[in-house]
Amino acid sequence: MLRDAHAEDLERVLGMMVEFNRLERIPFDEERTRPALVRLIGDRSLGRVLLILDGAGAVAGYLVLTYGYDLEFGGRDAFLTEVYLEASARGRGLATRALAELDEVTRADGAGAIHLGVYADNAPATALYERAGYEPLPRVFYSKRLR
Repeated sequence: MLRDAHAEDLERVLGMMVEFNRLERIPFDEERTRPALVRLIGDRSLGRVLLILDGAGAVAGYLVLTYGYDLEFGGRDAFLTEVYLEASARGRGLATRALAELDEVTRADGAGAIHLGVYADNAPATALYERAGYEPLPRVFYSKRLR
């Protein structure tokens, strides 16, 4: 139900990213995002953009997974930075199945952990992640923008 995005999927993914960022209240700059997305799609050492397919094989959403390195987790780790399902695909168990498959993909790529961030008030997402085995770390995650 997951497949790697390719160059020909770029416009479709960008379109879904607009909606994802709107829902997440994240400013979206397509001019800055487009080249970064092209690079991520083309370089699996950085991570993966995976399309979520429905039962008929149609694109229903996407996941963005990027790789880092952390000794706490034995080396390579992964960050699930975006999970998006089209509104018409929600509530059918696609996200649950996609996260289960993502575990296998990420493990095969050599990662020892998957991290993610979610707004505390996003009850459907926190419930989904907890059902999938994610648990909050006893630390607060901070970011510093360099641009």
